[in-house]
Amino acid sequence: MKRFLSLVFALCLSTQVQAQQTLKIATLAPDGSSWMRELRVASKEIETTTQGRVLIKFYPGGVMGPDAVVLRKMRLGQLQGGVLTSSELAAVYPDAPVYSMPFLFDNWAQVDKARVQIDPLLAKGFEARGYKMLGASGIGFAYMMGTKPIRTRAEMNSIKLWIPQNDVIAERVFKQGGITPIPLPLGDVFTSLQTGLVDTVANTPSGAVALQWHGKVRSMVDLPMSFVVGFMVLDIKAYQKLSPADQAIVSKIFGAAAKKMDANIKRDDEAALAAMKKQGLVITKLDAAENTRWRNIGAQVTTQLEKEKIISAEMVNAVRKAAAGAK
Repeated sequence: MKRFLSLVFALCLSTQVQAQQTLKIATLAPDGSSWMRELRVASKEIETTTQGRVLIKFYPGGVMGPDAVVLRKMRLGQLQGGVLTSSELAAVYPDAPVYSMPFLFDNWAQVDKARVQIDPLLAKGFEARGYKMLGASGIGFAYMMGTKPIRTRAEMNSIKLWIPQNDVIAERVFKQGGITPIPLPLGDVFTSLQTGLVDTVANTPSGAVALQWHGKVRSMVDLPMSFVVGFMVLDIKAYQKLSPADQAIVSKIFGAAAKKMDANIKRDDEAALAAMKKQGLVITKLDAAENTRWRNIGAQVTTQLEKEKIISAEMVNAVRKAAAGAK
């Protein structure tokens, strides 16, 4: 009898161990950033709610490598997920960067209105390509920031501009504007600003502070070039290994975390910009002709990408339609 009970206990213990799933998720977001704080709170809630059946292990700060490496490790099963920006995910889902099309939005109200309709479409698109979108969160409007003021076309053409690797949209926009951008992994930008390899970056104020670039930039152009969105995605096979009940828990909790990050980002951006101004950041405006030129370039690049089917015209038009009427 004792032997039988021991076998039953061992079988139950084995079943519990097998049922436990650890989801390894990599991100370029630095540890200690508002993103990571919310994600860690969510992961604790998932562990508690699933009674330990689902554990989340994060690899922040790019320790697992740049986006291409993270995606490859997900395909190999070494990682189950990633928290990546849309430009990074364009390699697996071309419409992922639709929110980041140049000058597509003028303000937060337009973004908020569009996302109600477009986020579910993007989730379907990711799933069709083997990824479960657990959440999307706005990172904010990207502005050009550099070591020297930029107001004119001559000043613009003299900059050494960083862009993320594999960011086709940014590369086309800046090349068409007469600038040869310098693509680098995110982790190399801080050192490149120190050495002078680059002197200008495009980022959100809160992003610049989180990545500690704010101490190197002295000027920001008051022209929101694109809106940056981050996505949390899981390999669909890893997601499907969870029980239906645990899938619902993971989706609900990470979805709620993404909404909290959305609510926080405007406040974080305002606070970051205020802090940078206190440190001497100068806000400049392009002259009227240069402002118009860049907006025209943005429209031309969008049309080119649609014609070449790099991004679908249907998705871009859906965003425009959804954002229409917002003030």
